[in-house]
Amino acid sequence: MDSTGLACRIGAGLSTESDAAEAVREAAEAAAGAGDPIDLAFVFLSQEHGDAVEEAAEAAREALHPEHMIGCVAEGVIAGGREVEAGPAAAVWAARLPGAELEPFHAVAVDTGHGTVVAGFPEGDAAVVTMLADPFSFPAAQFLSRLHDHRPGLPVIGGLAVGGDGADATVLLLEDEVLDEGAVGVSIGGVPVVTVVSQGCAPFGREAVVTRADGNIVYELAGEPALARLRAELRKLTLEEQQLAARGILAGLVIDENRSEYGRGDFLMRSVLGADETSGALAVGDRVRVGQTLRFHIRDGRTADDDLRESLGTSLAGATPAGALLFSCNGRGTRMFTEVDHDAALVARAVGQGAVAGFFCGGEIGPVGGRSFVHAFTATLAVFLHPG
Repeated sequence: MDSTGLACRIGAGLSTESDAAEAVREAAEAAAGAGDPIDLAFVFLSQEHGDAVEEAAEAAREALHPEHMIGCVAEGVIAGGREVEAGPAAAVWAARLPGAELEPFHAVAVDTGHGTVVAGFPEGDAAVVTMLADPFSFPAAQFLSRLHDHRPGLPVIGGLAVGGDGADATVLLLEDEVLDEGAVGVSIGGVPVVTVVSQGCAPFGREAVVTRADGNIVYELAGEPALARLRAELRKLTLEEQQLAARGILAGLVIDENRSEYGRGDFLMRSVLGADETSGALAVGDRVRVGQTLRFHIRDGRTADDDLRESLGTSLAGATPAGALLFSCNGRGTRMFTEVDHDAALVARAVGQGAVAGFFCGGEIGPVGGRSFVHAFTATLAVFLHPG
């Protein structure tokens, strides 16, 4: 049988041992399962293990002997159906991917004197690219925007690795190197992969076309001051909805206007950063263009739960998952949901056998409307499927 027809095997392990090397060794042994040769491994360490990354990486190599290994230090880690938001922990994801074409990379931002360019990002064809980025040295949002112009439709999944306080806290792993800048990841081809992005927001009010804007400042919606429009919509909300809105309002910006109507997956969520009483303008966390459709949203755990379930069900319908990489916002977990392990448990059930691992991010990367963006309060996934 050709190798591309063989089923892939993915495992995940989690350990809360206080010793970094022992934690990774324990998690890696659980992820290795039957001991098949490992083509690709991901290692995610909590910030409590940030001072022992070299020892932890060596333990992973000794346990798995992976062909390629990627990883980072994060605020919290995910594996199986569990989420560890605080305290020492290590999560390991190990995959045997017959027929896969894997190209690990370290991308860095270079100032040319005439602007910033990114060097080191792979150029070959890929089903998906996973990317773990340092938010302090790598301009992920701008890079993804330029990438779409150069390679439209390429799905990028991952997250911003925030392992502690300050720019010197970022730690990335690539093969046998420990890095403190740029972005690491792997271009993956030759195997079926499905991407899932769950933004988990509830719309309120009516859709409106932006009729006057400059950069990230929205002056008018449907010909009236944007702030007045927002206030009118807020007055229509229930008391419970108004309490949710008081925690933060989002502007849902339509990505592809060529639709007769818009659903959850058609909006890119960006925070409403502030308002100006004099001009009636709203500041939004991204550039807005005249003619773009905008709808206000609020975020709540119930909607986020519904959205993740619906997104998984739609994306995986008829497929046989082998495992998944999960990147969840550090504003989710018990900060958003009343129950522990929400995203991890839900994804583990959908994928089966608990072959899920990832980390809590300071910004999640994933495609919406055919373009990859940096998100907030989102869960993004790369789900690997069995062939056929």
